[in-house]
Amino acid sequence: MKYTAADIDRYIDLYLNSFEKVLYEEDSQFMEGMKTRSLAGDDIRRYQFWEWTQGVGLYGVWKLYKETKDERYMNILTSYYERQLKIGLPSKNVNTVTPLLAMSFVAEETDNERYMEVCREWAAWIYADFPRTKEGGLQHITSDTLNEGELWDDTLFMTVLFLANMGRILGEKKYQDEAEYQFLLHIKYLTDRKTGLWYHGWSFKEKSHFAAAFWGRGNCWITAAIPEFLDLCPCSPSVEKFLKETWKRQAEALIQYQEPTGMWHTLIDDKTSYVESSATCGFAYGILKGAELGLAETDWVEAALKALEPIMEYTDETGVVNQVSYGTPMGHETKDFYKEIELKPMPYGQALAMLFFMECRKHISDF
Repeated sequence: MKYTAADIDRYIDLYLNSFEKVLYEEDSQFMEGMKTRSLAGDDIRRYQFWEWTQGVGLYGVWKLYKETKDERYMNILTSYYERQLKIGLPSKNVNTVTPLLAMSFVAEETDNERYMEVCREWAAWIYADFPRTKEGGLQHITSDTLNEGELWDDTLFMTVLFLANMGRILGEKKYQDEAEYQFLLHIKYLTDRKTGLWYHGWSFKEKSHFAAAFWGRGNCWITAAIPEFLDLCPCSPSVEKFLKETWKRQAEALIQYQEPTGMWHTLIDDKTSYVESSATCGFAYGILKGAELGLAETDWVEAALKALEPIMEYTDETGVVNQVSYGTPMGHETKDFYKEIELKPMPYGQALAMLFFMECRKHISDF
């Protein structure tokens, strides 16, 4: 089916119009758990709307602003940050860093020193004080779980992109070097040599990949994060080549597992697991973003664009993206754990759809 620029724009508007509703929708399951499991023991209201789920969504809105310079997108961002700063920010961990990625761009764009001071403080903490695994990896500490000695694929998108961006903004090469190192270390321990896909996590304590799952959304953070990182800051030629080849190996594998409908499964290599919208949008976005950098084959771009129609079908009349899996902790023992995660509209589902559709606009003549 052929789509026009107007078709794509209509869906982007739908996603945006429903975004704030999803952004401020209380996650009662997460908040109930925080009553007893909060690691920092601070006011849990500070976590209510300041987590990775919101952070990814905010980044999607920032990208819309960057593309269009439409002030309504900037107003969504600044209204959010003003609201949350009044409440107070939560303790620092992988997931609470995520909203700062968009904030760092907003601070730079608007010359907002108050926002930039927050970003400086958190970037300095990541560099000097972040809990570490063996070999200096960023331990995947979250608001309610220590995850001692564990590397997770989510960390690169949720925390490392922010550190890299602050290195660029501040001219702090040590931050960019650290970001480079984290990408290399995570590649070392999380990529599967046979397929090029990524495991959800690695435990230095257990010396294992837990359930050895090729989890969809976890992989999509990598498909998106590597092109984003390469776009953010210059790497040494050898590191740049290594990251590009890692990305291409993953993308090549992803194409093999895509359903004829254009969707991907929540367990990439398991057709008995449900197809999932956020991972599908993340893969399609990452592949199209990679195409911008000259990394993607022509047939990979065509495969990414195939996801457009099913995502439209999973979008309701108010612009809410369905078939999105809820926040997913580590599957420690069995891959079946991932099949049982409930489906629920989430801000990152909206954001990844927005990112995907924005990239589609650049390929409008191709479909």
